[in-house]
Amino acid sequence: YDEWKRIRRGEARVVIGTRSAVFAPLEQLGLVILDEEQEASYKSENNPRYHARDVAKYRCVQSGALLVMGSATPSVETMYSAQTGRCGLFTLKERFNRRALPQVQVVDMKEELRAGNGRAISRPLQQALEDTLVRGEQAILFLNRRGASRMVSCGECGAVPECPRCSVKLTYHSANGRLMCHYCGYSQPLPPACPDCGGKLNFIGVGTQKVQEELEELFPGTPVLRMDTDTVTAARSHEAILEEFRRGKAPFLVGTQMVAKGLDFENVTLVGVVLADQSLFVDDFRAGERTFSLLTQVVGRAGRGEKLGRAVIQTWTPDNDVINLAARQDYDTFYEEEREMRRMLRFPPFLDLFRITLSGPEETQVLRACAVIRRSLEPWVKPRQQGPEGPEVLGPAPAPVLKVNIRYRYRVLLKCRNGREIRAVLAQILQAAQQDRANRGLSIAMDVNPMD
Repeated sequence: YDEWKRIRRGEARVVIGTRSAVFAPLEQLGLVILDEEQEASYKSENNPRYHARDVAKYRCVQSGALLVMGSATPSVETMYSAQTGRCGLFTLKERFNRRALPQVQVVDMKEELRAGNGRAISRPLQQALEDTLVRGEQAILFLNRRGASRMVSCGECGAVPECPRCSVKLTYHSANGRLMCHYCGYSQPLPPACPDCGGKLNFIGVGTQKVQEELEELFPGTPVLRMDTDTVTAARSHEAILEEFRRGKAPFLVGTQMVAKGLDFENVTLVGVVLADQSLFVDDFRAGERTFSLLTQVVGRAGRGEKLGRAVIQTWTPDNDVINLAARQDYDTFYEEEREMRRMLRFPPFLDLFRITLSGPEETQVLRACAVIRRSLEPWVKPRQQGPEGPEVLGPAPAPVLKVNIRYRYRVLLKCRNGREIRAVLAQILQAAQQDRANRGLSIAMDVNPMD
């Protein structure tokens, strides 16, 4: 608040901040720089569900200011705007300081399994880590899943412990020997055997804890740092962990998205992507874009100094176009393919998405309310359905995670062009839904072009 008042009084000419800094009360706004503009975190998940990029565009138009959006992997929407002439496009052809891009090796984990290697770390990655250690250099290993194992399963009856409050499997954390839910925080001790039949429990999948344990087993006596939401605490911040790594106290750093972007260590010459498929096969039309961006960004952490960098990408689908294009750092080809896919599916930037989400403790009540909203939309949708930009309504359909903290979630999705008329129609429908006594206890939210 003190900084906000300084800006309001005109005592600051330059404002640096996170998402909400786009609202800084500068009276004579001349320039807005949006770095890493493709980041999903620029979209607020709480009301008002604004996107900092859209707010920045609006403010620049109102003030006659210049908006500069920077990214090594621009979002499909932004690149489409640039190629259709709605904004200018300037391309940097060379890496900073003209450093060479890292050499990238794609490892097929199916071949590793056939060769008898069931570890999370493949033989090529292990060899690369050994070479890095011998040369006195450092390595970053990226895996976008915390915990030790994705889930625990009974080898006899196949039962999998689930969260009693959410429709998800519990993740095993070896640090405290507990099964934990990453949505509501519920946890329970790991049972010695299957509670249903007494069978032996199997550990399935891999997380950052498991990778750290494997590194410590493969390289005894070698310190390994781990950075995820389990290790970053008030007592030990991420700055403290990175400072240890910067001073060379540990040659290996394992982490989630926290290590994928923004890090600049000259002695890091190796980056290992433990599981490139982690974000590829999820219920989101942006999955390919996010995976490409994430892989491109994390590979770029290697070789930022004078030493040549190298990256090893482990995957179960080595023939996937997204992974191979990311390995080649070929954004142009990826964009062309992704744009064509979006055009055929009528997703942004070709049409906008309006998502109405309802949640409540009674599943039938939530589903009924969603059905009413869909029927309310049909009189506006049906007369306009002709043509490539005709609106389309989908649902009701369950959210990817149906139940979170004992609340069921269903959605209605509307594809159409964002305009004043449809916004007025949706506002009227939502107002009627909120005033309906049958919807007591329900939460109703609408988002435009959601990022999740």
